[in-house]
Amino acid sequence: MEAVNAEEIQLRHVEKDVLIPKMMREKAKERCVEKVQAFGNCCKDSGFFMVFKCREENSALKECLTQHYRDPVFFEECKQEYIQEKMQFEKTGIPMKNRKQKLPTSM
Repeated sequence: MEAVNAEEIQLRHVEKDVLIPKMMREKAKERCVEKVQAFGNCCKDSGFFMVFKCREENSALKECLTQHYRDPVFFEECKQEYIQEKMQFEKTGIPMKNRKQKLPTSM
């Protein structure tokens, strides 16, 4: 993916403060997948008492996610990816989620 000069692309407030952070959250969950799974398994196994029994897993998950949320390099990576997706949408009119879907193999 080629880098885009961010100064050339004007991002709206909602893009900088909502859409890019949403992308960051999704990607951070992928990068913290082991901790997400550990917390999910703990909650599943603990039932009603998960608030008390899963504190350690919850803390580890929060720490991992927060580390990514506060990383300016990670923000810049997500911003560049968002800009690429936006430019591709402007060219094709097809949203990224629709471009990622596979075409049916049988017609």
